[in-house]
Amino acid sequence: MSSLLAYFHALDADAKAVALHAGRIALILVIAWLLEALAARLLRLFRMYMERRIVAPDELPRIETLGRVFRYAAAVLIVLVAGSLVLGEVGISVAPILATAGVAGVAIGFGAQSLVKDYFTGFFLLLEDQVRQGDVVEVAGKSGLVEEVTLRYIRLRDFEGHVHFIPNGQITVVTNNTRGFAHAVIEIGIDYDADVDQALAVMKEVGQQMRADAIWGGKIAADPEIIGVERFADSAVIVRCRVQVVPPIEQWNVRREFLKRLKSAYAERGIGIPFPHLTIHRKAAKPDAS
Repeated sequence: MSSLLAYFHALDADAKAVALHAGRIALILVIAWLLEALAARLLRLFRMYMERRIVAPDELPRIETLGRVFRYAAAVLIVLVAGSLVLGEVGISVAPILATAGVAGVAIGFGAQSLVKDYFTGFFLLLEDQVRQGDVVEVAGKSGLVEEVTLRYIRLRDFEGHVHFIPNGQITVVTNNTRGFAHAVIEIGIDYDADVDQALAVMKEVGQQMRADAIWGGKIAADPEIIGVERFADSAVIVRCRVQVVPPIEQWNVRREFLKRLKSAYAERGIGIPFPHLTIHRKAAKPDAS
């Protein structure tokens, strides 16, 4: 130990300065490596904690995407800080570099502001769990089944099989049709001379039969809620009810089956369903010119 100290004191001032800067650089790199390992460890713990709390397997891609975002952000921050400190130790002033980077960042920002907006919007879409893979949503004037959610875009497939790539920056409102539960809304027109109370009773009966059905019963959470007379159309009285459906993606199938059964039940009870195109227009009689 004494010989090492003697050797160190024998070095000239320049060698001491180089050794001191080298030691500081090594310390900075070690601390950066430790911070990177700590960040990776914390993110793994966060992911394990979130995976234990998920209730549906479709939440896993969202958690993985958020984990990658946080990991990349932490890595970039650590590298930038460590790089600035290392450059300072080797005598390179970071102020001109930061000024140049700021000017370049502003120029790039103006050119790629829509791209930056896409990523920021996508991040909050994932963070707030607004959209998941497998949902049926309406965004930016398009609707369909969500096949992929990324920080850059959402990929939808509509009923006709067309695929829509929607940049996240264009999304201002998300209408999620399949979150939690949904209502299959049933509207049907009956003749003006039909018994409305009987028509509503038949609607309730059809809903109860479907709930007791072996196939459809597991998709219906409660007896139908009879709303009543919705409005008067030109040739029909529109009556409405709704059925709570779980899982919500089955709401359209439940509605189709309900309408099919309701038509047959109305036909058996003699409740007429008018044709929409057979609307009678009565013309007012013209006064006699004589």
